[in-house]
Amino acid sequence: MYTLAEVQDEEVVRMRASDRAYATLLDEIQSGVLRPGAVLGEVEQAARLGVSRTPLREALGRLAADGLVAQQSPRVTVVTAIDADDIREIFEVRRALEESASRLAAERGDAAAFSDLARDFARVDLGAGDDGTDDYYALIARFDLALDAAVANDYLTAALRTVRTHLVRVRRLARDNPARLAASVAEHRLIAAAIGARDADLAAHATHVHLHNALHSILESLTASTSSATSFPVPAPVEGAHTLKGRL
Repeated sequence: MYTLAEVQDEEVVRMRASDRAYATLLDEIQSGVLRPGAVLGEVEQAARLGVSRTPLREALGRLAADGLVAQQSPRVTVVTAIDADDIREIFEVRRALEESASRLAAERGDAAAFSDLARDFARVDLGAGDDGTDDYYALIARFDLALDAAVANDYLTAALRTVRTHLVRVRRLARDNPARLAASVAEHRLIAAAIGARDADLAAHATHVHLHNALHSILESLTASTSSATSFPVPAPVEGAHTLKGRL
């Protein structure tokens, strides 16, 4: 006969195993270790991750809710594919969320914090190789956290987190583009500066142009990397707005 404490302890261990399995699989899907179409057999994955089947099923259920995996049979799950249409749909949602978030941040946020972020973006040194790139992405993470805090809307930030989960995959599918990365530094700097200046219109506009060009760059890169015989149109980048080119 189990005591209540023993049952609760077992539940904690099980949930920790589920969280661990979810975190590992999420990282592998986002990093490309598990490619679209990869089969996630229940028995094999449970053994590989060192968990029982129950926490593995819970982890797979969370990934399915995220749209990252789909069940192919009762015991076989596959990593979902992502194509140009998926990317466009992600950006439709992203545009609505991020333009609103930038505008709200300019109205509600800590202006000084965003002015500091703008100065930090101005100091980014991509010439430092991988270290410079890592510093830049760490700065983007800080910007996202500051944006979420400034918006102060749990529903909006939860939706943004879901979109960002998919954006990690999208970025991995696109090829590295040093010129694009350099332009994105200026993009972030302008958005942060606009929020810091409490210019909601400029913040929203800069975000809009950034997302337009980001979508163009990603689709163009995806086309080149896959060398697909099937072509699909991409939006032309905004002319005369070199300081507003998108970021990834």
